[in-house]
Amino acid sequence: MNDMIRRYGMAAALFLALPVGQAMADDGRDLYGATCSLCHQAGGNGVPGQFPALAGRVDQIAATAQGRRYLAHVLLNGLSGEIKAGGQSYSGYMPSFSSQSDEVIAAVLTYIASLGATQPAPKFSANEITAARAEGSLAPAAILEERNKLNAAHPLP
Repeated sequence: MNDMIRRYGMAAALFLALPVGQAMADDGRDLYGATCSLCHQAGGNGVPGQFPALAGRVDQIAATAQGRRYLAHVLLNGLSGEIKAGGQSYSGYMPSFSSQSDEVIAAVLTYIASLGATQPAPKFSANEITAARAEGSLAPAAILEERNKLNAAHPLP
């Protein structure tokens, strides 16, 4: 392990320090803070007109299997184009977080889903993210199309 740190520097040390399993899920808030809060703000409140709120919405989207798959696809592939969320229109770009592990993505989605009123809050597993990742890389525009189909079947908050 020390050889790896010497060879790859601080990035390897940080990677090796990431928690795994249940500890990873428990750290979803911290992982969100490090990866998502710059745009979607602390607590998932968003910035009106710029970045949609996630709090109070992701738990509702995660209520269906299609919604859960869509949320995994968003984090794995990114999203671009115009969307309507929480009654407001947004036009922008969200980058892919596919370089993150399935455990990290599951932990972040679990944390975000916990910011809603759904009880018990939806929990995401690394296996769900692995399955979504196995579907292959999708263009952000394809994720927008998936969102539009999902919205037609189950209106998104």
